[in-house]
Amino acid sequence: MGAGAAGTMAAIFAAEGASTRSPRPEVLLLERTQDGGRKILISGGGRCNILPSAPDLARFVTDSSPKSLRNILKSWPVEEQIRFFNERLGLDLTLEVESGKLFPQSNKARDVRDGLLSLATALGVCTRFGVTVEDLEPPLVPGGDWQVVLAGGERIAASAVVLATGGLSVPNTGSDGTGLRIAAALGHEVHATYPALTPLTAKEPRHAALSGISLPVTLNARADGKRYSTAGGFLFTHKGYSGPSVLDLSHLAVRSRLAGGARQEITVQWTALDASAWEERLRAGGTAHVGTLVRRELPERLADMVLESAGVNGGTTASQLKRGDRQQLVAALTAMPLPWTGDEGYKKAEVTGGGVALNEIDPRTLESRRAPGLFLCGEMLDAFGPIGGYNFLWAWATGRAAGLGAVGTA
Repeated sequence: MGAGAAGTMAAIFAAEGASTRSPRPEVLLLERTQDGGRKILISGGGRCNILPSAPDLARFVTDSSPKSLRNILKSWPVEEQIRFFNERLGLDLTLEVESGKLFPQSNKARDVRDGLLSLATALGVCTRFGVTVEDLEPPLVPGGDWQVVLAGGERIAASAVVLATGGLSVPNTGSDGTGLRIAAALGHEVHATYPALTPLTAKEPRHAALSGISLPVTLNARADGKRYSTAGGFLFTHKGYSGPSVLDLSHLAVRSRLAGGARQEITVQWTALDASAWEERLRAGGTAHVGTLVRRELPERLADMVLESAGVNGGTTASQLKRGDRQQLVAALTAMPLPWTGDEGYKKAEVTGGGVALNEIDPRTLESRRAPGLFLCGEMLDAFGPIGGYNFLWAWATGRAAGLGAVGTA
């Protein structure tokens, strides 16, 4: 159920596993949209960042067991995934050196989506698009068939079912939470869901005049006794803030808002220079104007905002800058609080946080511990990673494991 990244991969490996069985079971891929893989099509700005070249598994977020998460990911190492895309789909993955991301050589996300569906078809997968699943009924007796109930009343009997319907993010791609609803109805523990990797907003935006400015920054936050730090692109928008660095920490802001407690503080280091480096530069600035020193490192409008926030006149020479003013300026340059007030929710979220608890599934086969014959994979599970192909890494690995598990070849 679901012809996205995880579901299509599950169908491919289920079909391969089925080819070794006698009699050979049929693999049926159901998809509510008319074409499938719509999140693949919009990923990476239409280029599809298929994978990170050297993933740091510690960067994944889950409220379940991190050990279970790592074991699931290690079932299909990134090196083997790269080989699959290169050899089976002929995509010739190309490394973007500065980001560590892997893209298809064609830079076309459509080649990824179409390649997966074509391979599934070649392996004998029967695909039905424009199909809405209303319900999923478990077998009446052990070892019996599941009943997949479609809109209109049609029923499909299945010896095994893979739920790969995604979460709630980017609903216009077909993600409506159907799988999560079904899993909960079957008794699974579903951790509270929330939009992750989503832009942050600012009510009456303090930085609206900076809309359109983009630059690399470092963001820092502390939550649950841990320190979080992300470095990467940052974009001022007319609503607030976006870019990879913001998206990667946005879940902390979202969760603090949903919890109704203190607003999560996120601070910005605007340049590659840390506090000690700025202290040294300002002390050694001599007769250079402070504004000139700051504008050498930042776009002019942003430099002016930083100076204003620090209460420092940019026309002051570095040698005349008072100690207190210098400290204020250094703080504004290296640890300015980001004045966010909200977020853009599931509509713009790249992934769903929360989901079915990982202890509800067998980490080897991804079969449900509560409903034998049911397999869960992809975004509906309680795990997500940062920007950079991590969530496809999760989709490919869990889809493969669920597909193999469904035909008993895991």
